Amino acid sequence: MRGGLLAVLVWLAGVVISYPVLSQPAPPEGQASVPVLNLVTEHYPPYNFVKPATGEVTGISTDKVLEIMRRSDTPYTISAYPWSRALQMARSDPNTCIFSTTRTAERESRFKWIGPLIKKNIWTIFARADDSRRPTSLEQLKPYVIGAYRKAAVGDFLALKGFRSELANVDSDNPRKLLYERFDFWATGRLLGMAILKEQKLSDDIIPLFDFHQVEMYLACHASMSQSKVNQLNRMLKAMEQDGTVAAIEARYR
Repeated sequence: MRGGLLAVLVWLAGVVISYPVLSQPAPPEGQASVPVLNLVTEHYPPYNFVKPATGEVTGISTDKVLEIMRRSDTPYTISAYPWSRALQMARSDPNTCIFSTTRTAERESRFKWIGPLIKKNIWTIFARADDSRRPTSLEQLKPYVIGAYRKAAVGDFLALKGFRSELANVDSDNPRKLLYERFDFWATGRLLGMAILKEQKLSDDIIPLFDFHQVEMYLACHASMSQSKVNQLNRMLKAMEQDGTVAAIEARYR
């Protein structure tokens, strides 16, 4: 366990120095006056994540979004931040889009939506491997405190259902907090949780218990984006689905 916790601290230190990560492709020839679209995201593997060695933002959603930008001749920047900051930027800054974003009733009117980028993101409850409690449903979690992270759809979902939660700034903080018994169980995306545990070498210390919800994820753009631009970006994604590009991107991460 001690070695695993050391790995957590090392990984967290890397996260701190990896934000923001920025890439600025040259605008397509003849389009210097086209507004640059600022893409913001978070570390949410395998959908969007920062490669520690290069600082490159990549992942399933990232590759789809960048291909949409290429096909639509849209100049862009791409940056990774903690989710709460990225979400605030997309809400307040024109020409800004955030991914991978769960489309909820509360968020619906705040953004223009392109997608879905991901059609099946499963949410899962995780527990300490040495915890004898083994709930099998959300209802059985009512007496407990659940870990999630700020401004994320998982935490919002649990709050609306009346669960007590403790919110971290970033989801990668939650394995350490769970091991230190700051809360009882951890709620997050299944693939994200497994990826974080693998990165932190904690897959033997924290285990998935059960899945409890499924959502789609989108590219969510500032509400001022023109509907014609939204339609164009959605057409690019639809064409990618039809010509096999989406399937090829997803296959690269299996």
